Amino acid sequence: MIDLKVVHLNTYDGNGGAGRACLRLSDALNANGIDSKVLVYYKFGQNPKIDTFTKGIFAKAMAIFNIMAERYLAKLFVKAVKTPFSLQWFGKSIVNHPDLQSADLIHLHWVNHGFLTPKFLAQLDQLEKPIVWTFHDSNAFTGGCHVRYSCEHFHQQCGNCPVLRLSGKDDISHKNWLRKQKAYSELNFHVVAPSRWMAASVKQSSLLGVRQTTVIPNTIEIDVFKPYVKAEAKKILKIPADHFVLMSGFMPSKNDKHKGAQYLIDALNELAARPEIPREKIELVIFGNKTEKDLPEFPFKTTWLGTINKDEHLAKCYAAADAFITPSLEDNLPNTVMESLACATPVIAFTTGGIPDMVKHLENGYLAKYQSATDLADGIEWLFLHENKEAVQKEARRSILNHFAPTVIANQHEELYHSLINAMPQ
Repeated sequence: MIDLKVVHLNTYDGNGGAGRACLRLSDALNANGIDSKVLVYYKFGQNPKIDTFTKGIFAKAMAIFNIMAERYLAKLFVKAVKTPFSLQWFGKSIVNHPDLQSADLIHLHWVNHGFLTPKFLAQLDQLEKPIVWTFHDSNAFTGGCHVRYSCEHFHQQCGNCPVLRLSGKDDISHKNWLRKQKAYSELNFHVVAPSRWMAASVKQSSLLGVRQTTVIPNTIEIDVFKPYVKAEAKKILKIPADHFVLMSGFMPSKNDKHKGAQYLIDALNELAARPEIPREKIELVIFGNKTEKDLPEFPFKTTWLGTINKDEHLAKCYAAADAFITPSLEDNLPNTVMESLACATPVIAFTTGGIPDMVKHLENGYLAKYQSATDLADGIEWLFLHENKEAVQKEARRSILNHFAPTVIANQHEELYHSLINAMPQ
């Protein structure tokens, strides 16, 4: 085996699921003996392990302009719908950066919000290095949408986009599709899909249907997200040990339709109306990026945790819960599901996206029928009445250790990296 130097590219430093997944993978690779570095377009935090392309005042100002332009110009073209859409008109050329020029392999992650347009992506071919691209959402193979729902226009060449104000055969989504087609024809890269659902979506796309794709999931810090004695963890949240704790994230906003918040509300209301469920024995714990006043009225006693910035505390919150509920309508491989399972807390979720890659029905959680609040409530009831909750909890932790542990995922990436490097012309 040769020594490897890998550079990961992401727009932000841990801001969002893709950023966290990117950093977790880099840490896992470093622990496996690979020289792995993360470079981001805009750095918010102080993590010394993460470097940025925008260090000076002018560079930062240009990055902020690009990010804001991408985010707010899109509003002029997109209807008042809850579907994230990227124009990818603004970006930055990075081919002359010394870390990229000295790397053996470049690994792309989420590169929207003013970072890499199709034109600047194509420039990476000048480096003559293997390129891996992990798809954390669907944008790379659509005309702009990050979340597709039931739209299948990406099977063709987009156009007639249902989220655009001016929709037609040659609308912005189709023009974006053409720009991506040109860029991809100039750039050789290998797709990594974190879930089987994402891999199937890539195969169905007109842009990348013939592109080589490997399914490798994201990883997680199993020494941070780990089980605690539930009674002790509940004490931290000042919850009685005999109460059944439901935990969920709640981030309702105009861009979060795919998070399915209303289904969570409906499921809890239905659950509370069932005579076999003692309402006084159930507590709800909610975290998210909104304020408590933004929360609806839930039928159970509710504790609002707000945004949790420390992973160690977040892990104890997961461990305090008896079930984690995620009503997401479309998600690749959500970090919250993996984090919960790692803390030995079963997950109740819809059968959608990459969630079934992690949640095994009636083994480490419950997969409800898609968009059925009733079945979501059935899943909570199943776990509440389960005679051996500890067995389900142990299976939750075991499933993460066997399939998503850092060493497991680092080894899979390292094998892919070497195969791509060995296939390069000498």
